[in-house]
Amino acid sequence: MNTYAATINATEYPPHLKHKIIFETFDQLQPQESMLLINDHDPKPLRFQFQSTHPDGFNWEYIEQGPTTFQVKISKL
Repeated sequence: MNTYAATINATEYPPHLKHKIIFETFDQLQPQESMLLINDHDPKPLRFQFQSTHPDGFNWEYIEQGPTTFQVKISKL
């Protein structure tokens, strides 16, 4: 069973705040903690942004991959 330090349902936020809230939440995680991201589309652009800003600092694991809901476990390394 997965436990998460935080859960973010990105569909509840306006587009201009989504990445800001996700990165602020990630920054508050302790090493080895994880957050669950829920979204209504594949958050690939967000993953690229994580790779750019946190290279080797996170792990990305799809829990659910559509077609209507995407859930990603994002862990801080």
